Amino acid sequence: MKPSGVHHVAICVPDVEAGLAFYRDVLGMEQLPRPDLGPGHWLDAGGQQVHLMQSDQPAPGANHFAIRVDDVDAAVDDLRALGVEVHRSGLIPGAGHQAFLHDPFGNFLELNQPE
Repeated sequence: MKPSGVHHVAICVPDVEAGLAFYRDVLGMEQLPRPDLGPGHWLDAGGQQVHLMQSDQPAPGANHFAIRVDDVDAAVDDLRALGVEVHRSGLIPGAGHQAFLHDPFGNFLELNQPE
């Protein structure tokens, strides 16, 4: 598996509109289109993205970062060959092809192959 960059960092916030105002209006990020995934916003941070998700009590894995890959199926195969447990999900229109895993310390990671 060879990453081609960081795709996004997901941050849970209790008020996504206040989060949008800060990241867009204060930090200067550009708001991006986002599929209907519940309350949240996607922002461009110079070629990588920040995903804001509304949550007072984040679910396990809600706060995560996504590694961009060119071929998610090949990346999953490579990781599984090394004994890493990886869970593949289907295509999410507007969000791409995804797979999920934990690092040895329990941090939640996403592999993302954009559409």
